[in-house]
Amino acid sequence: MTNDLQKAALQYHASFPAGKVGIVSTKPTDTQYDLSLCYTPGVAEPVKEIAQNDKAAYFYTNKNNLVAVISNGTAVLGLGNVGPLASKPVMEGKAVLFKRFAGIDVYDLEIACDDPLLLAETIGRLAPTFGGINLEDIKAPECFMVEQILKQTLTIPVFHDDQHGTAIVIAAGLLNALELQHKTLDDVQIVCAGAGAAGIAAMNLLVKLGAQRDHILMVDRIGVIHTDRKDLNRYKQEVAIKTAKHTLVDALDGADVFIGVSGPGLMTVDMLKSMATRPILFALSNPTPEIMPEVVRSVRDDVIMATGRSDYPNQVNNALCFPYIFRGALDVYASCINEAMQMAAVYAIKELAKEPVPPAVLEAYGIKKAMTFGPDYLLPLLIDPRLKTHVSSAVANAAITSGVAQVDSFRDSQVNF
Repeated sequence: MTNDLQKAALQYHASFPAGKVGIVSTKPTDTQYDLSLCYTPGVAEPVKEIAQNDKAAYFYTNKNNLVAVISNGTAVLGLGNVGPLASKPVMEGKAVLFKRFAGIDVYDLEIACDDPLLLAETIGRLAPTFGGINLEDIKAPECFMVEQILKQTLTIPVFHDDQHGTAIVIAAGLLNALELQHKTLDDVQIVCAGAGAAGIAAMNLLVKLGAQRDHILMVDRIGVIHTDRKDLNRYKQEVAIKTAKHTLVDALDGADVFIGVSGPGLMTVDMLKSMATRPILFALSNPTPEIMPEVVRSVRDDVIMATGRSDYPNQVNNALCFPYIFRGALDVYASCINEAMQMAAVYAIKELAKEPVPPAVLEAYGIKKAMTFGPDYLLPLLIDPRLKTHVSSAVANAAITSGVAQVDSFRDSQVNF
């Protein structure tokens, strides 16, 4: 960041009132009668209804539109383990995005706990408050354990955005890039640099979409994750394959696709030159990609590239996904966010990029010419309002079709006024 941007960012957060989120009453409180409905004695009536039937909470409280954004601060952005309190600005930012893009209310919860079992237990005890839980910035492999426990024990959607949100947007963009490069997912050789939450989840999703597991080489700080390594945790063991390629240099030789969720400057020019014809690069380390787009363009002209940055084409941004995943899930009272719902989000985002961009969206970005599907437009722009309808409805329909929507049973329990 430049000094000016650093100063502006601090001033933005510190200006009164400090932070980025607050609470607003949704009911009138102007008269004594209003207050008698809001609190005592009127509040006793919904209490009694909910005590008789838990589902009534979806009608008498904000549970049906409330998501918890939860972190323990162990893997915050590119800053690492900064602790729960220092993660709060990020969690507040996530809350703003939920509200801005999907109209969902959020309480951000920063929990001082590094033990995954205790963290899952704590979150589970808080769960009755919420209609859904978004886990955020919890380091791997603990994040896998926490999510798995919560999914097994709770009956509300639980979604670790660093895993699945990233994976969904990567998959949508990659499917479009493959189409433009005249390649197919079941045939390409894929290298993923970074074997944390995002990398493992993205590769697992690509396999479900048709990629061949033995065509994927995952690389961590030590090198390629292969079956002869003795230092792998259970999650890395699941993605290990038998191969003679043990370094990133080896892996990229002849590869069709590079997905980087690792660190800045990891890919060299020689590595880029060694890739197959018409390669695809998703260099997603932020703010500095694994290789800069300017460098790529100076070396090869047959590359399609995406980054995590907003100042280059094809930004891979989780906000294309997570607000709408939850919007769709909440709208049908889904008990979870399952594979079918994630797949539906992938294809909805993918196909939206093929439709003409509305003039209002172009104007908001200061773009003076039409944008059409192509090498520099693989994914919808972040503030495209069509994302809410397209992705949310696809997710909701997938929840209904796959049998995890509870909308009918909840409607049956609603009191007739």
